[in-house]
Amino acid sequence: MTGIPVEVGEETAATHPRSGRWLALAVLVLAVLLVAVDATVLGLATPFLSEDLGPSSTQLLWIGDIYSFVIAGLLVSMGGLGDRIGRKKLLLGGSVAFGAVSALTAYAQSAEMMIGARALLGIAGATLMPSTLALIRNLFQDPRERSFAVGIWGATASAGMAVGPVLGGFLLEHFWWGSVFLINLPVMVLLVIVGVKLLPESRDPAPGPWDLTSVLLSLVGMVGVVYAVKETAVYGVRGDVAATGLVGVLALGWFVRRQLTLPAPLLDMRLFRHRGFSGAVLADLFTVLGLSGLVFFLSQYLQLVQGRDPLEAGLAELPTAAGAVVAGLLAGRAARRFSVRAVVSGGLAAIGLALAALLWLRADTGYPLLGAVLLVVGVGAGLAFTVTADVILSTVPKNQAGAASAVSETAYELGAALGIAVLGSIVTGAYRGFTPPVGVPGPAAERADDSIGGAVEAAAALPPETGTALLATARDAFVDGLRIAAGVGAGVLLATAAAAWFLLRRQRLPD
Repeated sequence: MTGIPVEVGEETAATHPRSGRWLALAVLVLAVLLVAVDATVLGLATPFLSEDLGPSSTQLLWIGDIYSFVIAGLLVSMGGLGDRIGRKKLLLGGSVAFGAVSALTAYAQSAEMMIGARALLGIAGATLMPSTLALIRNLFQDPRERSFAVGIWGATASAGMAVGPVLGGFLLEHFWWGSVFLINLPVMVLLVIVGVKLLPESRDPAPGPWDLTSVLLSLVGMVGVVYAVKETAVYGVRGDVAATGLVGVLALGWFVRRQLTLPAPLLDMRLFRHRGFSGAVLADLFTVLGLSGLVFFLSQYLQLVQGRDPLEAGLAELPTAAGAVVAGLLAGRAARRFSVRAVVSGGLAAIGLALAALLWLRADTGYPLLGAVLLVVGVGAGLAFTVTADVILSTVPKNQAGAASAVSETAYELGAALGIAVLGSIVTGAYRGFTPPVGVPGPAAERADDSIGGAVEAAAALPPETGTALLATARDAFVDGLRIAAGVGAGVLLATAAAAWFLLRRQRLPD
């Protein structure tokens, strides 16, 4: 089978044999695996990055969220580009770029270089996820087949989140931290070689020009707003930050107004008139916001607070992925048997209650509680994210699948960036408030106050009794921050579950 496209571009299901569609899906999930593995290994590598590159706590947050900032600013533009030049072409080109930049990230020599490399990864990553969902929308015309395909898509992302920490933990125990980014390369090579043969091309048959002004407005608007939120959460209100946020808001307003007047807009704003589409996008945004900051710090908790080695920490996070895989594969069937809003709201409420259980978290909390919480989070996320993705794909025309998929992914990435910025700042703020024990020298206390990784390093250089006291105090302060962030995240998730119950009323997946 070859990937030679039909002239019109929207050929997929009609001309692609049944077996070919599923083989093409196997290629698409490789791209999902590429992004998921990259997203999860960063958390495990953070303590090693801290030791080698010596980033400040602010730089550490930038390393964690610059990828999401950039990708959130470019997803809609890249989704529109894929609709115009061809989703297969954009996917394969982006995969090559993603692999090349992963190698650059692995050999970063400073915190600034790491931040720059993560930004470039965001540019490459913005081409991947919208392309995969858009191709699924065009490959699978039968709604039940498409629901199952989306379930496989989501389950693969969850499996990547499981494989990432385990594989990353193994590599961190035997090699240097940069090795966790090099694992993208073999996946990228396989994706490109097989994708050239198996993936059909699809595009909007009458797309209109790719409006560069809209691209620039989208990027400036998203990055400006997210940057302002992040900086305000960490440092409070400042004149320059407020000005940046205002520029971002004005750019987004101009972007929306421009889309309403263009004959061939980059993003058709009329999609948001559909309550199911808007409700699914908002559910994704606030769900990820409530989860991401906590997830970002979980690996640090497992390693730096509980003293687990990287491989053990990776294995400890497996229940989340296992629950998400199983729930994702069953989500479409459950939504048709019960209702879309029951499955989405139920999944979000389960996540919220699981996060609320972390209000009892302590430095010495046993794994049964952690494992149960992670399993429930995985099941809830698998149900909610799979069904919302299916709702978004089923409510848009095929020729707009790239832009619509990009909106879904933008909500996810924007939620991740805001979650790390806001909830991460809560953890950092609570941590920085601790008082070092008597006898800790000023330089050591200053290093410990910067981050939990700094506290571990400072304690190792002190006399045993003093170092143990400093480390215990720092760990308790870090856990206090995690508990506060968990409480805020639980509130966000439960409120989102209630909102989804009303926004997704009468929404059904097509038969």
